[in-house]
Amino acid sequence: MACFFNKGENCIAAGRLFVEASIHDEFVARVIEEVKKMKIGDPFDRSVSHGPQNHEKHLKSLLDYVKQGLDGGATLVYGGKQVDRPGFFMEPAVFTDVTDDNFIAIEESFGPIMIISKFDDGDVEGVLRRANATEYGLASGVFTKDISKAMLVSERLDAGTCFINTYNKTDCAAPFGGFKQSGFGKDLGEEALNEYLKTKAVTIEY
Repeated sequence: MACFFNKGENCIAAGRLFVEASIHDEFVARVIEEVKKMKIGDPFDRSVSHGPQNHEKHLKSLLDYVKQGLDGGATLVYGGKQVDRPGFFMEPAVFTDVTDDNFIAIEESFGPIMIISKFDDGDVEGVLRRANATEYGLASGVFTKDISKAMLVSERLDAGTCFINTYNKTDCAAPFGGFKQSGFGKDLGEEALNEYLKTKAVTIEY
């Protein structure tokens, strides 16, 4: 749900995942198993976990995004099609074999599209280089049982927010904001108070 929450229309959606090679295939199988359980339909129905995209133009852009991923050589292992029912409904999509130069690895979808890239076991430096090779930097996450590795990765990820072994959990006391093309300044926390202050600079020559 870090990726599919609110149909992927979430500024910090975990759209791109890097998964170690040794667990990659099992991870993908489990993801597909969970996505199949998601009920698509009327968002006012509490049993529904996946409603329509916000408008037709966005749905069409997502379908085109899927096509560009396929054209770039990625493998669509689940979903990615418009649902055959009235409304702007799209099946959640799961891609594998996504190379770093693929359009979908570079551009965000702002939709229910999960992009999975494999990396060699233990290659922390390599995966950090790949994860940071983006113009965006709002949110990130790391999942591991090794707390030392978690702290190293969270420090080195070039993003304004990093979740460890959780996702999408925020607090009004914690500053929220991005790096690079994901904006500047912070909402929430003590840092956000600066936005409400009038700062004056006085220069005197004597």
